[in-house]
Amino acid sequence: MCGIIGIVGHEPVNQQIYDGLTLLQHRGQDAAGMATCDGRKLFMRKAPGLVREAFRTSHMMRLQGTMGIGHLRYPTAGGSRISAEAQPFYVNSPFGIVLAHNGNLTNAESLQSELYRTDRRHINTSSDSEVLLNVFAHELQRAAQSDKFDPQHLFEAVSAVHRRCAGGYAVISMLVGRGVVGFRDPYGIRPIILGKRESDKGVEYIMASESVALTGLGFEPVRDLEPGEAVYISQDGEIHSQQCAEKMQLSPCIFEYVYFARPDSVIDKVSVYSSRLAMGRKLAAKIQREWPDNDIDVVIPIPDTSNTSALELAMSLGVKYREGFVKNRYIGRTFIMPGQTMRRNAVRQKLNPIGTEFKGLNVLLVDDSIVRGTTSEQIVEMAREVGAAKVYMASAAPPVSYPNVYGIDMPAAKELIAHEKSVEEIRQAIGADGLIYQDLDDLIDCVRELRPSLDEFETSCFNGSYITGDVDATYLDKLQTARADANKNFNSDEEMVDVGVQ
Repeated sequence: MCGIIGIVGHEPVNQQIYDGLTLLQHRGQDAAGMATCDGRKLFMRKAPGLVREAFRTSHMMRLQGTMGIGHLRYPTAGGSRISAEAQPFYVNSPFGIVLAHNGNLTNAESLQSELYRTDRRHINTSSDSEVLLNVFAHELQRAAQSDKFDPQHLFEAVSAVHRRCAGGYAVISMLVGRGVVGFRDPYGIRPIILGKRESDKGVEYIMASESVALTGLGFEPVRDLEPGEAVYISQDGEIHSQQCAEKMQLSPCIFEYVYFARPDSVIDKVSVYSSRLAMGRKLAAKIQREWPDNDIDVVIPIPDTSNTSALELAMSLGVKYREGFVKNRYIGRTFIMPGQTMRRNAVRQKLNPIGTEFKGLNVLLVDDSIVRGTTSEQIVEMAREVGAAKVYMASAAPPVSYPNVYGIDMPAAKELIAHEKSVEEIRQAIGADGLIYQDLDDLIDCVRELRPSLDEFETSCFNGSYITGDVDATYLDKLQTARADANKNFNSDEEMVDVGVQ
């Protein structure tokens, strides 16, 4: 999962992109990057770390121009060389293109071979985003043969990208001296939204992963991009759009609503906050059905993503709600951390229990999801250490039994605690007195009730159904090899990248 943003304005956009990336920081903490354009000059900065660590005053002063794009890296495909694989990526032909990508191409390996053999293009990293950029650049070069650039050339190139690329992707790309284009895969798996703002000098436009980046910068959300659609905003502020996919079916990733998106965002016309309230109500109803004589004294969320669901669950059950854990805001999301030892250590650093909220009580802990089980096991242990009489666990999501291949770096299947295990076996593994999961149909209803026209969702991590139709056992075996902790290299890469291109 990554965060992307692009702005076309009338004033320098560097500070706006910086602020927008900060609003999207939850989507990626590995590296941050920005590229801006001033006339025919391109300026780019990317480095490991959070936004505030990647950009200093000297960098911001160099990032000149009234249009630009930004990216937050959360690694899904690619290696551990953070600097080399930080985005945006750049190619100088045609026109000069920089690209920021959120998602994952499931056919990146075959595409890379194709690019080398047929398109005569070199890929310098193991990132599928560089593959996607080169496919886009190659197809744009084929489409734009005339001397005069036309937006239709972009739409032809995006159509070719849809034909050649498989997987989930939301893209914001900038053509030097021309404009910014955003597009979305034909299933709309990954989110991207368009916004605008009136200024003294005219209308300014923004595209970003989540609506919170728009509203936080004073832009008015206009609409989500449709699956397969491309939107082009010229440097002069002219906007063009076109459906570029032969077939499209909106199937947003349901895990955005469970975990990744900020609660104050609206994705595909569905409030993330409202969907999480519904998750709490549905889960409470299941508890009342399956544990009618429960002895729960208090509901405690595992902060922060589960707070909304836990509060609504407690109200529905008529049980006290308490915030029993204090969260250290400076520890990253643990299930995406590299290495089991680091994740285990991070849980204790990340959460600290308030003993008075546990002592002598039967506690229901509520989490948004249970992935590896590392966090759950340690939290159950912490609750017992501070005196909880019984510790129950509830998950606002169904069991995560399969890896996600569309942009979330969930681990290899064998590292998922729910893979080929029953709920009772998982309960024993995490040491809880009881364990209950949300049903998948209920989870889907939680989102669909807010937009009944949503027919499909990307739910592969819960049911193993991969909607693009190209994910088979061979692919998953290769993915398992790549994602298994034992096969990863977690050496840090301190190299900084700071490029100015004429």
